Amino acid sequence: MASERRFDRALLIVLDSVGIGAMPDAARYGHDDPQSDTLGHVLARYPVALPTLERLGLGHIRALPGLSAAAPPLASFGRCVLASDGKDTTTGHWEMAGILLNPGFPVFPGGFPPELIAAFERRIGRRTLGNIAASGTEIIQRLGAEHLASGAPIVYTSADSVFQVAAHEDRIPPPELYAICSQARDLLQGPWRVGRVIARPFVGDAEHGFVRTRNRHDFAVPPPEGMLLDQLAARGIAVHAVGKIWDIFLGRGIASHAAMASNADGLAKTLAALDTVPAGLIFVNLVDFDMLYGHRNDAAGYAAALAEADRYLARILAALGPRDLLLLTADHGCDPTTPGTDHSREYVPLLAYASCGAAVPLGERASLADVGQTIAENFGAQLTAGQSFLSSLVR
Repeated sequence: MASERRFDRALLIVLDSVGIGAMPDAARYGHDDPQSDTLGHVLARYPVALPTLERLGLGHIRALPGLSAAAPPLASFGRCVLASDGKDTTTGHWEMAGILLNPGFPVFPGGFPPELIAAFERRIGRRTLGNIAASGTEIIQRLGAEHLASGAPIVYTSADSVFQVAAHEDRIPPPELYAICSQARDLLQGPWRVGRVIARPFVGDAEHGFVRTRNRHDFAVPPPEGMLLDQLAARGIAVHAVGKIWDIFLGRGIASHAAMASNADGLAKTLAALDTVPAGLIFVNLVDFDMLYGHRNDAAGYAAALAEADRYLARILAALGPRDLLLLTADHGCDPTTPGTDHSREYVPLLAYASCGAAVPLGERASLADVGQTIAENFGAQLTAGQSFLSSLVR
């Protein structure tokens, strides 16, 4: 799909878990509330001002509490279907990069098979605790003291395709926990090939409670060849990643990256990248929405994080030039107002802003891969999935 490049630089920001309403098949995906609506429910419960997202056109995608659609939007707007089978981070980001998963990664809502746990324990030379589907914050309160006494790591999963291993940093230091998780990643093949193995370090004690730290580390499945970042790298297009993008794609096709300590830190590093990365793709994931607020049923924190991101987005808009394209979307939902703490199967918002381009309705996109295909077409590449909307963005 070779074409003349319209934009020298694309900035793709993923608001991790900021879904915009349940998809019709949501009930199939194991969430407590098949009517999850992350943005709608959060804004209804905790109204916050989002002037930048309002100006861009978030309220034009659908009616949202507190957001006006009276003024013409600055950005093109729509929503994306998740065409893949799943509702997790890896599935959403891979789809963005042009990889559709059908069937999706395996899930283990009843815990992992005994033979798998036995093989894992033999590999690491330790017995394990847990092996249930559970909230990560709850299971460390339940089993943290036993783990401290025994040294047995806590294994758990969720409604998503994850094998999570939690350990106290004083009992199993993070480097040792990462080695344990690396063993799990090697073991989890074939029918056990979950999307991610996640190391979950925590601190604290039984008296005062246990708290997870930011030393989490993800061990993802290698993405198939030919996805967006491979295509860009093959054409000499630099990709700069901010946040967990490096982990999700195992560094493939990424020329440089910046780790982040928080959404604010990631957004500050995104602003810095606009000064130092003159061309190519800047690919950002803002994980706090999901990790700190969605999974912890903290709707107030979620709303405050939206307002914080909105303030940074105003600065980002001011830093963009006429040859820049800004794309805002999400990877799934994680409604903090529902009883459960798992991801929710939701549509995701889509905003596409270019100061030199048009602001038009993009409608309902059949796949999140349309985002990746748009970036690919701009840089002279073509993915095997997705329909580009690049031509819609140029006046």
